[in-house]
Amino acid sequence: MTAAALPSAWATIDSVDELVALVGEPNERAATKGRPALLDVDRAWLAASPFCVVATADAEGRCDASPKGDPAGSLVHVLDDHTIALAERPGNRRVDGYRNVLENPHVGLNFFIPGRGDTLRINGRARLVGDAPFFDAMVVKGHRPLLALVVEIEDLFFHCAKAFLRSGLWKPETWDPEAHVPRRAVIASQVEPAGMSIAQLDDYYDESNYERGLY
Repeated sequence: MTAAALPSAWATIDSVDELVALVGEPNERAATKGRPALLDVDRAWLAASPFCVVATADAEGRCDASPKGDPAGSLVHVLDDHTIALAERPGNRRVDGYRNVLENPHVGLNFFIPGRGDTLRINGRARLVGDAPFFDAMVVKGHRPLLALVVEIEDLFFHCAKAFLRSGLWKPETWDPEAHVPRRAVIASQVEPAGMSIAQLDDYYDESNYERGLY
């Protein structure tokens, strides 16, 4: 649906003034909490985080948000107070986010610690690095990274837990992964036809098989 096709009954917000009038101004603590360099607590958070989402956009503003995961302590390599690196491991080779970085270096990252509602957000400028001495510190299970996303930090801050509290994301009693959507093999058969049977797809997506190709 394009902007021109929006129903006339919808009350759209088309300016910053309209947005602020609706949601209000942030308090001083929220408005000024961004920092340009890592503190010890940030380094500790990055060392404890096994998962993040990397947001990018191409030259025309088309966006991508890619998940990245590694064992805690291996996801992020801190180069200095202003620079971090994330390892790229074997995947589906689409590299949508990396293609974006080659056109537009601005990135946003959100780092998660399982069970924690707060997150650490980092915004900055990224470059792709094919090899460097610090890759030796990013080896997991004997494998060096395929490449690294090196991010020069421009702004970082901690984000509050309200989204996690609303969603109940970390509450196991709410987890029922296949209650409303089918398992991955069935989804693949429906939207990613590859001439494979459901049994073959179940085998392909079996966690024990996937684990053999993680690194």
